[in-house]
Amino acid sequence: MPKAWSNKRERQYEHIKRSAKSRGRSAGTAKRIAAATVNKTRRQKGETKGSSRSRSRAGGGSSSRSRRRTAARKGGRASARSRR
Repeated sequence: MPKAWSNKRERQYEHIKRSAKSRGRSAGTAKRIAAATVNKTRRQKGETKGSSRSRSRAGGGSSSRSRRRTAARKGGRASARSRR
């Protein structure tokens, strides 16, 4: 585990690794999934060197909230068109 990880991230890593193993993943795959998830969380929370919270959110157009909002707007227009 990298030195940059806090105790909290270390616990998170172990939890994700155990969970992946219990779901039938191999040990190597479980480690890879856990490390990627912890690193992703660290980036999103601004815990990485040189990271910027606004930078990580700038490309966030694929969040479920933005998709729901877009779908709702389109759905409203589509339903209005279909009634004509």
